[in-house]
Amino acid sequence: MLSNILQSATATLNSIFLGRLIGVKSLAAVSSFFPMLFFLISFIIGLSSGSTVLIGQAFGAHNDRRMKQIAGTAFSLSVLLAIAVAIPGALLTKSLLMFTGTPPDILTTAESYSRIIFLSLPLLFAYLVYTTFLRGTGDSQTPFYFLIVSTLLTLIATPAFIRGWFGLPQLGTDGAAVSGIVANGVAFALLLGYLAWKRHPLAFDREMLRDLNPHWPTALAIVRIGVPTGIQLVMVSLSEIAVISFVNHYGSDATAAYGAVNQVASYVQFPAISIGIAASIFGAQSIGAGRIDRLGAIIRSGVALNYAIGGALIALVYAFSWVILGLFLTSQHTLLLAHQLLAITLWSYLIFGNVAVLSGIMRSSGTVLWPTLLSIISIWGVEVPVAYFLSSRIGIDGIWIAYPITFITSLTLQSTYYFRFWKRREIKALV
Repeated sequence: MLSNILQSATATLNSIFLGRLIGVKSLAAVSSFFPMLFFLISFIIGLSSGSTVLIGQAFGAHNDRRMKQIAGTAFSLSVLLAIAVAIPGALLTKSLLMFTGTPPDILTTAESYSRIIFLSLPLLFAYLVYTTFLRGTGDSQTPFYFLIVSTLLTLIATPAFIRGWFGLPQLGTDGAAVSGIVANGVAFALLLGYLAWKRHPLAFDREMLRDLNPHWPTALAIVRIGVPTGIQLVMVSLSEIAVISFVNHYGSDATAAYGAVNQVASYVQFPAISIGIAASIFGAQSIGAGRIDRLGAIIRSGVALNYAIGGALIALVYAFSWVILGLFLTSQHTLLLAHQLLAITLWSYLIFGNVAVLSGIMRSSGTVLWPTLLSIISIWGVEVPVAYFLSSRIGIDGIWIAYPITFITSLTLQSTYYFRFWKRREIKALV
C-alpha cells in the first residue's frame, strides 16, 4: 500500500511542478494523455497480473525453478509487447490526442510529452513487471525501497529538467517525462544489482537469461489468466477515453480539474487496489499450498482493511480538500470544478475497494472470465452511458455522478457471482 501511495506521490509531484512552474495548460496537457496511455499499455498490465497468480502459486508450493521459468517468460512477453505499443504510439500520438478531443490550446504540448512517454514504455514495463514478480512472492518491501529511490530522483530531476537547473536543458512540460525515464532507469538498475547480490531466486542471472526464451505452456497459462484482465483494463481505459472526451467538451479548465482530482483520488484508489492485490497474492499462495480453508479469512480481512484505511483517507481528503487541490491549481474557476468532482465521487472509492478484494480472490484461483465480464458490463453498460446522459441533462456534474453509480453496480454484480457460483466450485492450483 505504501508503494502505491508513493507511486501516486511521484505523479502528484509532477503535477504540482507542472501546475506551479508552468501553469494550468501544462497540467491539462499531461492529464489529457493519461487515459490514452492506459489504454495502450493495459494489455501488458493484464499479462503481469497473470504471472503474479502463477508465481504466487509456485511460491506457495516452494517451487523456485518453476517461479523463475514463469518470471522469464512473462518478462519477455511484457517487454516485446511494450515495444509493439511504443512504436505505433509514438508515430500516431497527434492523431490519438485529436481523436479524444484534446483542446487545441494544449495539443502541441500534449503531443510532445506523450511521444516521450510512449518511447519510454519498454524501460517502464521492464521495471514494473519485475516488481510485480517480487510481490507475487509476498515481498513488497524490496520494491518499496527502490521506489523510494525513484521518487527522490523524480523530486530532484523534474523541476531541474522543467526549468533547466544545474546546466540541464530547459524542457518545460517534457521535463516531467524525461525525469521519469531517468528515475525509473536508475532504480531498475539498482534493483537488479541488489537481487544479484542477495542471490534472490528471481535475480536476473544466467538461468533467468535462458528462461527469457519463452516456455510456451507457461506463456499460454499466463495469457489465459492475463488476457481477460488485460481486456478488462482495455475496456476501463476506453471508458476513460470516452469520459475525458466528455470532459474536454467543457474546455481545458475542466480537463485540468479532472487531472487534479485523479491525482487526489489515487491516494484512496491505489490503497484499495493494493489491498485487492494483497488478497489475490495470499489467495494464490494459499491455493498453491493446498490451504483453501484460508480464503474466507483473507476476504474478511481485506474488506475490513479497505473500509478502515480507505474511510480514514477519505475523511482526511474531505477535511482538507481545498488546501490539497490548491497545490495543483491556481485558477479559482478550475479549483471550484475540481472541488465539485471530488465531493461527488471520492466516497464511492470505498465500494471500489470492496470490489477489488472480491475479484482479487477469484482471480487468484485462475477465475478471470466472469469477474472481467461483470466489470465490463458495469463500465460500458452503466458508466459511459450514464455519464453521457446526465452530462447532456445537468452539465459536467453528470459526468462525476456516473462514478459512484458504476461502483455500486459493480459490487452488486461481483458479489452475486461470488456467493452464488464461485464459492461453490472446486478450487485447484494451476502449477
